[in-house]
Amino acid sequence: MTGQAEHLTPRQQTFLDYLHHRLHSGEGMPTLREAAREQGISHAAVASLFRALQDKGRLRRDGRYSRTIVLQDEDHPEQPPAGRMVPVIGRVAAGLPLYAQQEWAGSVLVDGTVFRGEHLFALRVQGDSMRDVGILDGDLAICEPRQFAANGEIVVALVNSEEATVKRFFYRGDHIELKAENSDYPTMSYQLGEVLIQGKVIGIQRGPEQLATL
Repeated sequence: MTGQAEHLTPRQQTFLDYLHHRLHSGEGMPTLREAAREQGISHAAVASLFRALQDKGRLRRDGRYSRTIVLQDEDHPEQPPAGRMVPVIGRVAAGLPLYAQQEWAGSVLVDGTVFRGEHLFALRVQGDSMRDVGILDGDLAICEPRQFAANGEIVVALVNSEEATVKRFFYRGDHIELKAENSDYPTMSYQLGEVLIQGKVIGIQRGPEQLATL
């Protein structure tokens, strides 16, 4: 092994991201059995990935089993956090809704140690109806796919199967309210079948370096 960590294959990087997620979520380092089950691969494949990461300087094995593994990145906090690419899917309105767009509009690099969910997506916000919670025109809303929401959560909602909007969600028994966070905009009420939740907004990226979680 050289003094500098070698480049990882996509599969090795995915597995390393998985290990980071386990550690940062408090679950701890997985056993071979746990890693195989959670990654949907064989024990032999897990062992091979551990060996490859060790050979490339990304982890240190203090013993034979996986729970004795230490990620080398944890020993070097000055290193930048691992990034991940999140697809940007069309645009979404925070104000007057726009028609939902299914096509991808590029991708955005986010901090993989902060945003660890599966299948995250981003939507470009238009308008200022959510400005009082720091969601501004032109921001990228980082979203976790969801088909349900709890009262008070900020969501991406599809209205009448055509219009997507970012609003605060409230279920009122016989109808749904989508509330703006700007007194210039009224709270909108919809029948239950008119609103489909598409995701929960978990963070906002503004420009190349400004990223915040919600």
